[in-house]
Amino acid sequence: QVHLVESGGGSVQAGESLRLSCAASGDTIRSHCMGWFRLAPGKEREGVAVIDGFDGTGYTLSVRGRFTISRDNAGNILYLQMNSLKPDDTGLYYCARRNGVYCGTLKPGDYQDWGQGTQVTVSS
Repeated sequence: QVHLVESGGGSVQAGESLRLSCAASGDTIRSHCMGWFRLAPGKEREGVAVIDGFDGTGYTLSVRGRFTISRDNAGNILYLQMNSLKPDDTGLYYCARRNGVYCGTLKPGDYQDWGQGTQVTVSS
């Protein structure tokens, strides 16, 4: 019954930064695996970054060194800091929660609760 709402998206030029937020209500993100996913036109939904209940993180290769996922358990908020943005980062970004402490996967089908998404557009 958790409700997830993303914010922080926008239109930026290549090389700039954005920070996305995912506010949870109705239930906590504490002790849950949380993830960020993105959907670009003509492509499948892609796992971007995940963080488990012990703050262990994982990233898809294309964003490693540029993106950082973090969480604020007290505020019930998930973040994605995105630096050095590239046009290929363009897409609709979703946060999601898994029904478990551990992640170990970037597969969308392994995550149960989803937000509505926030648009990120990066121009060259």
